[in-house]
Amino acid sequence: MPLSVGIVGLPNVGKSTLFQAITKKQVDRSNYPFCTINPNVGVVAVSDERVDKLAELTNSKKKIYTTVEFVDIAGLVKGSNKGEGLGNKFLANIRETNAIVYILRSFQNEKVVNTQDKIDVLKEKEILDTEMALKDLETLEKRIQDLEKDVRAESKEAKKEIEILQKAQKILLENKLLSEQNWDSEEKKKLNYYQLLTIKPRLYLLNGSEKEVSEEMKEVFQKNNWPFLVINILTEFDAADLSSEERKEFDLPKELKIDVLIQECYKLLDLITFFTTGLDETRAWTLKRGKKAPQAGGVIHSDFEKYFIKAEVINWQELVEADGFGGAREKGLIRTEGKEYVVQDGDVIEIKSGV
Repeated sequence: MPLSVGIVGLPNVGKSTLFQAITKKQVDRSNYPFCTINPNVGVVAVSDERVDKLAELTNSKKKIYTTVEFVDIAGLVKGSNKGEGLGNKFLANIRETNAIVYILRSFQNEKVVNTQDKIDVLKEKEILDTEMALKDLETLEKRIQDLEKDVRAESKEAKKEIEILQKAQKILLENKLLSEQNWDSEEKKKLNYYQLLTIKPRLYLLNGSEKEVSEEMKEVFQKNNWPFLVINILTEFDAADLSSEERKEFDLPKELKIDVLIQECYKLLDLITFFTTGLDETRAWTLKRGKKAPQAGGVIHSDFEKYFIKAEVINWQELVEADGFGGAREKGLIRTEGKEYVVQDGDVIEIKSGV
């Protein structure tokens, strides 16, 4: 399944323009099975030169990149947590995504109506944060009430769970985001189970030119460790259909920042890429950082994890430098790894299983 990133923002901040620019890059979905696509969803490939070089090396007939699914979510207004505007639909859609991109208006354009009194990036961020926090507090309160009777019945499991939820509740009441706190694996698993909005990782896209975003504003984001990009979405939209040469001719950026956005979303979710390559296809696969070889096999096919025996592994660059598998074997570069091997970003893997 593709990773899902929700595009959120107040009305008229450039959200729909970004989505249109992204969907100009939309990939052929036939290469990506099991993608359920709605009209407001676009699946785009994560550009990766490693796929290109490996495909060239092994004369692959087909190249398949990893993908990210972008969901254009209905505009949020103040009071969305209570159902104002399309609030409930908006918040329900966010629950289904893995990460969130905030679009924050930085551009000056009187022709585009601003729903706020002035251009205020931090105020827009605060509104978005508040609406999500209020919805999460509602979710937590309901669950805590349900658990209280089990706690009174001395359920150890309920006691442990209610402690985690009350900790999250306290953090939200202090106007902090859950995603910016440190959680152990058990806490994170429990909070993710409830699809809390403020636990999802987020990237802030300041929509405007570099000149329209002050150094002081950038410093605020850097100081708070808020991952951000400055992108002029309208320029990206205009340039999306043009070649590099045409962009140069019209004095537009040679490289699209949308590609950077896609790659940053991928990093945001702490994911790595491993590869399989051969005559039929070269393919990039997505895996959570820290997972082991059998789990990598399971990404390819569930039976590969179940009946895993071993994996033959080589870094993609070493494979290219060795001029292919033959040269790599002669130099002893291909390693045989077992069940405890932690897969690294850039590994080329062949799974050996009992299937």
